[in-house]
Amino acid sequence: HVSARDVVTSALSGALSESALPLPAAKQPGTESGVQIIPQDITDAKVIVLKPKLEIAVSIWKMSHSRGRSFVEVICEKYSPENFPYRRGMGIGIHISAGPQGSPLKARLNLPTILVLDGCGITTAGKESDIAAFCSHVSELDLSDNNLQDWYEISKIVSNLAKLTFLNLTSNPLTEASLDSACAASFSQIQRLVLNNTKVSWETVHTLLQELSGLEELFLCFNDYRAVSLSSCSYPSLRLLHITDNNLTDWAEVHKLGQMFPGLDTLILANNNLTSITDSQGTLARLFQNLRSINLHNSGLSSWDDIDKLKAFPKLEEVRLLGIPLLQSYSEEERRKLIIARYHELVTQYGVLEPLAVVDLRPQSRAKVEVHFEGKVEVMNIRLDQTVADLKKQLRTVVQLPANNMRLYYIDQDMVKTFGPEEMKFSTRALHSFSIRDGDEIHVEPKTK
Repeated sequence: HVSARDVVTSALSGALSESALPLPAAKQPGTESGVQIIPQDITDAKVIVLKPKLEIAVSIWKMSHSRGRSFVEVICEKYSPENFPYRRGMGIGIHISAGPQGSPLKARLNLPTILVLDGCGITTAGKESDIAAFCSHVSELDLSDNNLQDWYEISKIVSNLAKLTFLNLTSNPLTEASLDSACAASFSQIQRLVLNNTKVSWETVHTLLQELSGLEELFLCFNDYRAVSLSSCSYPSLRLLHITDNNLTDWAEVHKLGQMFPGLDTLILANNNLTSITDSQGTLARLFQNLRSINLHNSGLSSWDDIDKLKAFPKLEEVRLLGIPLLQSYSEEERRKLIIARYHELVTQYGVLEPLAVVDLRPQSRAKVEVHFEGKVEVMNIRLDQTVADLKKQLRTVVQLPANNMRLYYIDQDMVKTFGPEEMKFSTRALHSFSIRDGDEIHVEPKTK
């Protein structure tokens, strides 16, 4: 008998021969190529016959990954001294007493205060006492693109991170996951919560909001919402709401957001096909008394009357309106003249006022970005109408790498603290879809084999 890890390592290296293992008397029913794996935890799986060696290595690898991994397993692997040897502040050199044979625990873990564990196949929490011992100093946690489907498992992680204020659960399949108030209470210290592309129900959102009395920022993008479910409670602590890329078309749904979040400072509604603003100016002023910035990029607004209504927000300083139908039929020069004419019309009606809003109506065609590679920085002026593949070709002479050996990461200067770097994975994606602006960064890394 040998461990699964030993079989994979030996099989791929060719060091383990068939004669090293005892042969069964006969091929077991339901097996292939004379291979039988005793059904138990894959980390302790026993292989009776190795024939052929590569097939069994691949089979064990597939079984290992299909069962998922725990949060504890991942941090032990990612932040072990071998993989994470540099000092990063609190958590350096946490000592773990020796565990039983085969335990994944290392002698020491080097954990930073910001943990990024995206795309690690996490499905469960693992031992809670280990989480409390390793992660008590962690303040920000990124669990995006994992396979967490149970709020109870997530709560076991969060409840043991006493200093946690930021949690990113983007692209975990939480559509069917139920959440009760007792479990939601584990999240009470969270101030910034990202639930993009989780497809969480409004019922779940309300359960969380009722327990997160200090929540300041909430991200609900890509959740296929067609409507907003109105709560009987309001949540005055929320300052920023991102609810882009949903299916909201009726301003009545935005009205509900104003009722629930009276303290909103910033409202990001981009890529929702809102066709008009149906509230009166008086209603808008009452609902959004503290709103400073609103983003309606790629909405369906097609009337100057809708644009006029935006001035009803008493504290508004910034409006973003790229890609609206109102301006699509005009050339860039005509748009400029229309805006100037509209400005003089408003001055005639209301007099010269102090500037209250920066209205962004022109699409940006180029951006001056910093390209980072191997500790070097080069400022480049890039076209935003090209694709990721085009950009890689442009960068070949700058970073001295072939295009097929590059990994690109985009860093939005304003959102990096919330989202971190975004990998530019898809070669056909247009650069303008990243909303790249002057001063943003693109980091280039060679692909590892």
